[in-house]
Amino acid sequence: MKLAQFRLKGTPEPRLGALSGGKLVDVAALARAADGVGAETPAWLTTAWLYDVVERGAQGLEAVRLLIGDGRRGSASAGEGFDVPLDAVEFLPPVFPGKILAIGRNYVDHAIEGGETPPVAPLIFTKLPNSLNAHGQTVVLHDISSQIDYEAELAVVIGRRARRVSEEEALAHVFGYTLINDVSARDLQFGDGQWVRGKSLDGFAPLGPFVTTRDEVGDVQSLHIEGRLNGEVMQSSNTSKMIFGVAHLIHYISQAITLEPGDVIATGTPEGVGVFRQPPVLLKDGDVFEVEVEGLGTLINTFEAEARP
Repeated sequence: MKLAQFRLKGTPEPRLGALSGGKLVDVAALARAADGVGAETPAWLTTAWLYDVVERGAQGLEAVRLLIGDGRRGSASAGEGFDVPLDAVEFLPPVFPGKILAIGRNYVDHAIEGGETPPVAPLIFTKLPNSLNAHGQTVVLHDISSQIDYEAELAVVIGRRARRVSEEEALAHVFGYTLINDVSARDLQFGDGQWVRGKSLDGFAPLGPFVTTRDEVGDVQSLHIEGRLNGEVMQSSNTSKMIFGVAHLIHYISQAITLEPGDVIATGTPEGVGVFRQPPVLLKDGDVFEVEVEGLGTLINTFEAEARP
């Protein structure tokens, strides 16, 4: 199942959507309508956000599946607008994580292109909550930096609390997977001596558009990943080339940092980033960058120069 958070264009109300037939089913609205005709609908679904599904695990997913599979939706949706065309929505981040933890140099070729030795243990940094952004939204090229770069990545959404879990049981703690562009101000990142500021400017973590539930991803370590700048392929790799796979990352992080439902792990970017190209290819006003991961969809954002009074 693919889940998203969105609002209808021109309206303020946030909604939870489940992708079905190329449209988003408005989960809470459908649940309220079903409840109104006496259907056995869990009360929490009538006001549901993604976190409400995540914290209920398999039971939460099954409740959504039963709801959107209800035969009454077909006749009701045309009149009530439960099925929403994608071009009628403004996507929100598919989850609002308590933590965004990110992994540096997790593909050998990316470490090498930056002149670094591949790490012997996961290199962990964080992107702060103010950096969260969404599919289809504009990312501001803050004028505090002159070297803003793209990074296409697979992101993991945690579904169950993970504290000191083994590598063997780690994937059972995953709710699903999504896409992230780890936008990076390289001059700040490299100049500061640590990465938090350069990675955490406002809007520098576009996420989405969907969270694809774990049961729909057969082998997370065999997915094609691609980053495209204005339609040109800049990054093309496979998650099989990660130095540290998803299961190991969850295991390793959870030994020191408890992972909570809704937390996000950005698993690192493959080779082809802009700063290490000759000459460098850095983001500029009007650029469009796409992140695509096999089976998960495509995250698209436009970049815009900062407007100052």
